[in-house]
Amino acid sequence: MSAPTAKGRPSLTEGPIAKTLLLFSLPILLGNVLQTLNGSINTMWIGKFLGETALAATSNANIIMFFLISAIFGISMAGVILIGQNLGAKRVEEAKRVVGTSTVFFAILSIIVGFIGVVFSSTILDWMNTPADAKELAVAYTRIIFAGVPFMFGFNLVMAVLRGSGDAKTPFYFLLLSAVLDVILNPLLIKGYGPFPEMGISGSATATFFAQMVSFILLLFYLYAKKYFLRITKNDIHMLRLNWAIIRTLIKKGLPMGLNMVVVSVSNLFLIHLVNSYGSEASAAFGVANQISSYVQMPAMAIGGAVTSMAAQNIGAGNWERVHRITWTGVGFNIGLTGLLVLLLHWFDRGALGLFLPQTGKAIELGLVINDISLWSFILFGVFNVIAGVVRSSGSVIMPLVFSFVSLLIVRIPLSYLLGGQYGFDAIWWSFPVSFMIAMTLNIWFYRYGNWKKANMLGKPAAATR
Repeated sequence: MSAPTAKGRPSLTEGPIAKTLLLFSLPILLGNVLQTLNGSINTMWIGKFLGETALAATSNANIIMFFLISAIFGISMAGVILIGQNLGAKRVEEAKRVVGTSTVFFAILSIIVGFIGVVFSSTILDWMNTPADAKELAVAYTRIIFAGVPFMFGFNLVMAVLRGSGDAKTPFYFLLLSAVLDVILNPLLIKGYGPFPEMGISGSATATFFAQMVSFILLLFYLYAKKYFLRITKNDIHMLRLNWAIIRTLIKKGLPMGLNMVVVSVSNLFLIHLVNSYGSEASAAFGVANQISSYVQMPAMAIGGAVTSMAAQNIGAGNWERVHRITWTGVGFNIGLTGLLVLLLHWFDRGALGLFLPQTGKAIELGLVINDISLWSFILFGVFNVIAGVVRSSGSVIMPLVFSFVSLLIVRIPLSYLLGGQYGFDAIWWSFPVSFMIAMTLNIWFYRYGNWKKANMLGKPAAATR
């Protein structure tokens, strides 16, 4: 997957860039496929067994979950980048201190987020203008999902640390386990087959809860059995504390990255508020279109995650020429892979939507409109996602946040409401290519002419050269 160090640990600072990037991003891509396929199959079970109202309920619930996950996403990403830079600079003990502090801090935040999700689900769903016929189902689904947030966040933190240290394969194996468990348990708990109780939409949430819990616990057992080099042993218990120097770095760098996710979430909340005003069929169409667009985004997300880890280690090593080659190699991979997926999904659009929606209903026609207008614009999304990932890996996190804020909240949302009000539901989706084009242009400009290379997350800055 990546060139090994003298001690047998993976390194992303050596070897051919294209091959290393491809092999490192492939398990991330497959993991993203698993997670999205898992969600898609669960959506199919809900749609087939419980109908369009239940689909609208899960669409609203998943938007909320994404919003609350954003609260700690930035902290975990800052930890990954800090670990990567320390490993690139060959400061392994400092990387382990980051793991210890991140574990404690992340655990506290995940409990807070889970509590908020359980207690305030109904209120938040009301704020989102959730259709009345879907409200009760959405509350039932959401509360169980958020009861499992500590397991979900814990799994994602360990997975991110592994990737930050150069291991993308291990997370994939345990994502596979989680997906298989979730897919198998969903129909059993929804319909109550065999010894399982019939739980309806709550059964789908319970299946997800159990799959994430089991995968997280087994992943921890595996890492300790394999003596993973960044694990916290009994001799390292003192590292499981809130090191305030590390906390300040995590907050200073992580908060803007978390806010970037919040910007995306708020944008989605405004958008689904608009879509909900068109009724449950529109909400179901939007939810399914989101499922399909998530597949289109997968190459960009995988390559973006890979270039972030690779760039962080190389920045820590002071190898800036390699960082630039990683960036443009990642952009090229994204354009090719995302473009191919866009073409395939346009050819099989109705068939893909028909996996989730009735072939003769109004919802599938609305979904076709959304995809016809918006799918191709995710090529632009991929370009700016890769470039922004490299910029953030240096510790420069403010400008990518500003660009996301401008493109999504200043441009997309007002434009979508304006177009929807003036020209109807179909016109809303032109806001996607417009906002992605602006975000891509701003990120490329800052990468070329900004001062992001002077940012640093380590105590001693690495020399930055073009």
